[in-house]
Amino acid sequence: MSGKHNSEIKFKIALDENKVPEEISWTAADGGIDKEAAKAIMISVWDHKKKDTLRMDLWTKDMPVDEMKQFYHQTLVAMADTFERATADEKMGATMRDFCDYFAEKLELK
Repeated sequence: MSGKHNSEIKFKIALDENKVPEEISWTAADGGIDKEAAKAIMISVWDHKKKDTLRMDLWTKDMPVDEMKQFYHQTLVAMADTFERATADEKMGATMRDFCDYFAEKLELK
């Protein structure tokens, strides 16, 4: 039997005097990421005891709105792909991607 491997992902958030994020960086040694700068993060954690999703959404005060729109669109597309892989529900995956196309069209991303 092989030994257990632990992996760690760390986020560092620099806040202003009002506790608004000014800088975000992250480290994931197994992924080769070391103190990489970011402008926004979205984290969802499933609490299996409460059957509820815990969320943390942070973005720096200098995150441009056009980049935030693109970030949301790309996140939605990734969620559709992940949903399909996790559930094997191709029909709903396609429906979700249709919404992503609509979202991008309305925001004039494409």
